[in-house]
Amino acid sequence: MSAETERILAGLDAEQLEVASTLHGPLCVIAGAGTGKTRAITHRIAHGVAAGEYVPQQVLAVTFTARAAAEMRTRLRGLGAAGVQAHTFHAAALRQLQYFWPQSVGGLLPSLVDHKAPLVAEAARRLRLPADRATVRDLAGEIEWAKVSMLTPESYAAPSIRRDAVGELDHQALARVYQAYEDVKNDRGLIDFEDVLLLTVGILEDDERVAAQVRSQYRHFTVDEYQDVSPLQQRLLDLWVGGRGEVCVVGDPSQTIYSFTGATPRHLLEFTRTHPGAREVHLVRDYRSTPQVVHLANRLLSSRHPERGLEQRGALWAKPLELIAQREAGPEPEYHELPDDEAEAAFIAQRIAQLAKEGTRLRDIAVLYRTNGQSEAIERALSTAGIGYQLRGAERFFQRREVREGLAQIRSSARNAPLEHATTLTRDLLGSLGWQPNAPTAAGAVRERWESLAALVALADELDAARGEGEYLTMEAFAGELEARAATAHAPVVEGVTMASLHSSKGLEWEVVFLAGLSEGLMPISFAQTQADVDEERRLFYVGVTRAQRRIILSWSLSRTTGGRGRRRRTRFLQGLAPAGRGEERLEAGARRGKRAAGPVRCRVCGATLETPSERKLRRCSTCPSSYDEGVFEALREWRSGAAKEAGLPAFVIFTDATLMALAEEMPRTPQEFLAIPGIGRSKLERFGEDLLSVLAGLR
Repeated sequence: MSAETERILAGLDAEQLEVASTLHGPLCVIAGAGTGKTRAITHRIAHGVAAGEYVPQQVLAVTFTARAAAEMRTRLRGLGAAGVQAHTFHAAALRQLQYFWPQSVGGLLPSLVDHKAPLVAEAARRLRLPADRATVRDLAGEIEWAKVSMLTPESYAAPSIRRDAVGELDHQALARVYQAYEDVKNDRGLIDFEDVLLLTVGILEDDERVAAQVRSQYRHFTVDEYQDVSPLQQRLLDLWVGGRGEVCVVGDPSQTIYSFTGATPRHLLEFTRTHPGAREVHLVRDYRSTPQVVHLANRLLSSRHPERGLEQRGALWAKPLELIAQREAGPEPEYHELPDDEAEAAFIAQRIAQLAKEGTRLRDIAVLYRTNGQSEAIERALSTAGIGYQLRGAERFFQRREVREGLAQIRSSARNAPLEHATTLTRDLLGSLGWQPNAPTAAGAVRERWESLAALVALADELDAARGEGEYLTMEAFAGELEARAATAHAPVVEGVTMASLHSSKGLEWEVVFLAGLSEGLMPISFAQTQADVDEERRLFYVGVTRAQRRIILSWSLSRTTGGRGRRRRTRFLQGLAPAGRGEERLEAGARRGKRAAGPVRCRVCGATLETPSERKLRRCSTCPSSYDEGVFEALREWRSGAAKEAGLPAFVIFTDATLMALAEEMPRTPQEFLAIPGIGRSKLERFGEDLLSVLAGLR
């Protein structure tokens, strides 16, 4: 083994080493969240290159986002495999289509349309159908699904295609819209992103010379996020590979969250059957998250069970991996129930301010939610608290004015002083544009400009630190890296809390993650009506949990508006995983008393119906006499204050005053008696039960 090979393989765990050492034959890697899958496959490719088994230019690594492809290229360059091609499916196909179109079809390749919406709207108007914004968006999504599923307008209308309607349009009407869209597109000489794949497939199937040339160019294939491939992408991959076995696929069925786009984990789950003799390796050592976060993630998947009353169509559920945490222990997950959305947003802002005061960088914090509409209240709360944030998916980093100005300065310097140390010179250059070592106290545009420039400085430091001993990042290399990142929208991290939907958080990680809005109707989303839909929502929740490195904070509200009646319930996915919420406490209390859970809760003193949450917790009216000793109540409050300080939590998170009053009245002696009190679930019993029994025993 050469010294270079030893360097590449050093530091890999046993399973990663098995992946990196398996250079030939079909290979399937089932990789859990945070288990180092990108490390394993990039070291595999680099090992193949170093060992002389792979020619770099003959290796194609395919993933699903431009950011992931750019990260893979950066890692491969650092491992000495700079010539390897790493692209998204669309980018790789477009390069081939642009090259082969003139010789295989003739003429110029039609222009690629950026957005379907105008063409879909025109198609709907031709058919005298509604063309409002929401309908057009849904129609565009349905057309995309049909095309990646390789359905034509004719086959889409087949009775066997069981799809939910779009508005009031049945499948026949949707098929007509689909055909009209194709007509509009063809009339204008345009192609869309799905056409890029379809046309590439068509050329490879129809022109053997082109297929042979492509297969001669690429001999080894790696496909990341393989659980997300669509039938069309799989067809293209099959044509690229051409029956050869030199393909490595990597994915996790438990992270399949894009079924609505046509993605399916079937290809991953059936890989060893469709590729006889394939080796399968499981990566289960989680290096990202603490044992507490990993435990929650594992329990979230293992607690899944088929739900009664839901249609089972398409409910494919693979046995999930049991992840094994490799990091040191961290704080327990936090669960917070708030009265309404505004209160939840205010709590999140307050908690972030507390974390920042304790030393957590804002860039290491994310707030994730199911729908983009949930961000507004949280944005207002963060702004009020003076906390900077960035919306993932908003204005692109490299399009910001200050970033363009900074890139121009760096390019100029790279031409005039290509071998200068980038970390030092970049600071000097960007200082003239407003960067300074310390963040400005001003908010708004001044702070945003500084954050953008600071991200460039931090990136230079990061790339310089990744260089080998005795090497440094030159201005020429830094300018080249920035050019590559700008071309692929691979932006550096900007200082500020990240706000993102759960779907857009895939592939990212933060030290602290807030999962907000975990109420039924949002998680799972209200239109999840089949078992397959609910399972995908569970996997989406799992993706959110596994983004957290050290701390995870989960919250939900009981009402959408301030002063609302509080009829919301927290997500069913937390059943058995978290302390009972207010709604669950009422159900459990009703069951223990032998009453219907949905019935009213009555005062144990006068028999009146209890209206407020605190009354229901005490099981008596606020005006009825209490039976607790004031000294016992104060002693419990003193204990709670100490427990809250030790846990670093607000006192009400430990127990509310109403729960302490109930404890003072009931004076429980056994764990079973503790559980009979609303507000004390098994989790809190396990955490505080022994202390409380001791405190109460000394007060009798």
